[in-house]
Amino acid sequence: MPDPHARIAASFARQGLMTTLGATLTSVTAGRVEISLVPAPAISQQHGFVHAGAVAAIADSAAGYAALSLMPEGTGVLTTEFKINLMAPAAGERLIARGRVVKAGRTLTVAQAEVFAVANGAEKLVALLTATMMAVTGRDGIGD
Repeated sequence: MPDPHARIAASFARQGLMTTLGATLTSVTAGRVEISLVPAPAISQQHGFVHAGAVAAIADSAAGYAALSLMPEGTGVLTTEFKINLMAPAAGERLIARGRVVKAGRTLTVAQAEVFAVANGAEKLVALLTATMMAVTGRDGIGD
């Protein structure tokens, strides 16, 4: 399988929400993707933490792109369902969503993403997402 980085990066660049949030694609390998986000007031909730919607968005994209990285060329990916556990307030200097494939299938792929808050060099797990991703033919690189 070819290196998926260019394909994932091109798709990620087309995601308006990731641009709006200020998220960046920081790592892509087969079956694994990492997305980073620097907290800002525009994506906070009323207590000053990063809003759960932003946390879920980067987790969903990390899991979806991890799944896409194992799908053949000419195939896109869509999320069919996800569950997220928010385990601690998302606060720190940066958030990192690490997506990985649990089981890749021809049509459906199960993936997970862990979201960590980084503060003073230490990582704290703040969210865990489990998702089912569907392969969509004829839509190469189209993300969630």
